[in-house]
Amino acid sequence: MNVIISLKKMIKLKQAETTEDLALIQQLSHEIWHEYYPAIVSVTQIDYMLNKFHSIEALQNQIDAGQKFFLIMDGNKAIGYCAFSEKNGAAFLHKFYILSSSRGNGIGGEVFKQILDLLTDNKKISLQVNRRNFKSVNFYFKQGFSIEYVKDFDIGVGYTMDDFVMTKILS
Repeated sequence: MNVIISLKKMIKLKQAETTEDLALIQQLSHEIWHEYYPAIVSVTQIDYMLNKFHSIEALQNQIDAGQKFFLIMDGNKAIGYCAFSEKNGAAFLHKFYILSSSRGNGIGGEVFKQILDLLTDNKKISLQVNRRNFKSVNFYFKQGFSIEYVKDFDIGVGYTMDDFVMTKILS
């Protein structure tokens, strides 16, 4: 007998609300970024970006500025995190990261569907993704995004984020 288990039943988004949740996001970010990004940007830039954008203080400031953070839960285990904001009929996906051990089996697509279900009255959703992050760019194409434009964003001390800005029109 074949047993099919629905990802929807196993994968849930849990809104990050406590300092412990933010500490877990910080821990996940260090693990995911150091595993995934050295092929794309230097380790020194990774460390700079983690300190600048993923410290507990920085995460709290982003929440205070209107971003909603969620832990991606597989049962009781956090396997990633995401964050988005909504303003004037448009959503922006700021963060979407999943542990390598949980990639490639449909979890990303399921999480993205759940993110869309949380959005209210938006006509589009946009994001930035590194132009050399081919796996993520292709994932976003599969989710219905298209490249709106290319831009290099100065993030300080000589570092840039060399990104595509991608958009998906919501129906």
